[in-house]
Amino acid sequence: MKARRKQEIKFAVCITDTEPDLKPRKIYQVLPDEAAGKGNHLRVIDESGEDYLYPAGFFVLVEVPKEAERTLLLAS
Repeated sequence: MKARRKQEIKFAVCITDTEPDLKPRKIYQVLPDEAAGKGNHLRVIDESGEDYLYPAGFFVLVEVPKEAERTLLLAS
């Protein structure tokens, strides 16, 4: 179970300034959503604390060191 959870934790950096619920250059947690991916979207936990779909082009996926994951998860 732990290995599966690790695969699901993904992060992305916001590269747009056109959305009020997203901050440019901030790292957001990306939730798994196959249907969203097929539509070229990402499900992201935004500034409201809720998860919403955004165009994938608003973000760049990033690899985060394991040591930083916990801190990022607590911050979001």
